[in-house]
Amino acid sequence: MPVYIDTVPCGFKEEIAMITKKIKIQIQNGLEARPVAVLVQVASQYNSSIYVECEDKKVNAKSIMGMMTLGLAAGEEVVVSANGDDEENAMTDIVKYLSAANA
Repeated sequence: MPVYIDTVPCGFKEEIAMITKKIKIQIQNGLEARPVAVLVQVASQYNSSIYVECEDKKVNAKSIMGMMTLGLAAGEEVVVSANGDDEENAMTDIVKYLSAANA
């Protein structure tokens, strides 16, 4: 579903393509320091803006400090969103990493 942003006072709206996906974290020990560092490395390979959302917190997936504040455990569900020219590839790799039981 496209997201719209007001860009000018007359009410013209610009469509922003963004993909989102709900993911269950399968990493055995959840997102502790090492898995968070790897996730940040995966996200940082892409130009797209990438965010991870859990309950009422939304953080930049390229921020190690932000990701650590989420304190995510195995089995928790998060919503990942990506927006940019390489968003499809970014989402594929993030989903692949978070869904890997042996990461």
